[in-house]
Amino acid sequence: MSVEGKIKEAAGYVKEEAHEHGKTPESQQKAQEGRDLRNEGRIEDGKPPKTGAPGSGDHGK
Repeated sequence: MSVEGKIKEAAGYVKEEAHEHGKTPESQQKAQEGRDLRNEGRIEDGKPPKTGAPGSGDHGK
C-alpha cells in the first residue's frame, strides 16, 4: 500500500464526512469530490472503489 494512496483515501473520507449531510448543491458537490478522492486512493492501493450509496454499509465488496 502506498503512502500517497492512504493519504488520498483518508483526505477523501474526511471531506465526504464533512459535507455529506449538507443540503446545498455546493455541499453535495464537495461530498462527491471527497468520495472521488477516496476511491482514487483506494484504486492506487489495489482496493476496489466504494460504489454503494453513502451510509448504506455497502463497501464495494
